[in-house]
Amino acid sequence: MSIPDYMQCAEDHQTVLVVVQPVGIVPEDEFFRIYKRITSVAQVSIRDSQRNLYIRYRHHYLPENNEWGDFQTHRKVCCFVVGLISVTTCGSAKEWPQTSDRFHCQKDVFGATLYDSRLLVFGLQGEIAEQQRTDVAFYPSYDDCPDVEKRVEDFVESIFIVLESKRLDRATDKSGDKIPLLCVPFEKKDFVGLDTDSRHYKKRCQGRMRKHVGDLCLQAGMLQDALVHYHMAVELLRSVNDFLWLGAALEGLCSASVIFHYPGGTAGKASGREPSLARGQGQAADTGKRHRPGALTANGISADTSSEIGRAKNCLGPEDIIEKYKESISYYGKYKNAGVIELEACVKAVRVLAIQKRVMEASEFLQNAVYINLGQVRPHLTCKCTSLGGRTIILVANTL
Repeated sequence: MSIPDYMQCAEDHQTVLVVVQPVGIVPEDEFFRIYKRITSVAQVSIRDSQRNLYIRYRHHYLPENNEWGDFQTHRKVCCFVVGLISVTTCGSAKEWPQTSDRFHCQKDVFGATLYDSRLLVFGLQGEIAEQQRTDVAFYPSYDDCPDVEKRVEDFVESIFIVLESKRLDRATDKSGDKIPLLCVPFEKKDFVGLDTDSRHYKKRCQGRMRKHVGDLCLQAGMLQDALVHYHMAVELLRSVNDFLWLGAALEGLCSASVIFHYPGGTAGKASGREPSLARGQGQAADTGKRHRPGALTANGISADTSSEIGRAKNCLGPEDIIEKYKESISYYGKYKNAGVIELEACVKAVRVLAIQKRVMEASEFLQNAVYINLGQVRPHLTCKCTSLGGRTIILVANTL
């Protein structure tokens, strides 16, 4: 990755990334009008389940970021957390084959691991538009599309099914010691020729997979299960000095704890999050049918019964969250290729400190972030302390 996201926050770790892009020539104002409606579906309650799925939308996303998707699954558009919605204008039946080809080419950009996608076609009428398809929706015009939001909700539910199946598959891996070694792009050449039968290598594989499963649990609404997996990953990765992935496991632990302690989010008013996933889980369960551990709901999806597992033991306290962020960032700092990850972790920690009204510590995090070497000319973070309705930090990006 080469471009940091200065808007990152801890709760992004539980979101599914969906990319919305135009196919062919689409008027900019019309595209963003539809984009605004699509992005209004930011949280979906899964039917017959006590879980929610949170969505993060982008209309521009570098495919190279997918390569870091095993490291932190909220960065990945394709594998596991799928999401591509394409918007296009098609005025006649003759244009349809070319439009369809462009859509398939756009999917190819994000790789063969794309599990699901949708195409919204505007302006096409007639026999083609009357075809019933799950992956394509036809509308007469941009003004006559009443069910766009419902289409997006159905799309998100289909993503959840894929995500849940991947989580269960990874969490119940029966391959014994033959667990694949997950890698970030710059590591792959370093592991060529290693003894894959050594105890050290197997522990590294186990620790990285535990961290990965923790990410999937967090995205799938299994907050407490995520905490358990992150703790186990930290122990395994620390024992083999796998510092990069140890930093990621610690950051995941921080993110899950932040989501529990601050269910309204740390991104401010723009986040628009509802406090229903963490503390709200118990309240929702009181009003609905209780599920015994391991039970499946009517649609075959297990409810999040993990809230009954040692919450206080596994969740970090507010003070510990910042300490673990510091430790995580120090491990990232050992790798020159992890500069973007390190910088974004600093930004997330600052947002938590802002919620906690710890102004000076937030200022120190920002000052350190300015000196992180990304090997490029980039926006720098300027430290500015002020008071805004109880919030005490403003994050300002100034372009050099």
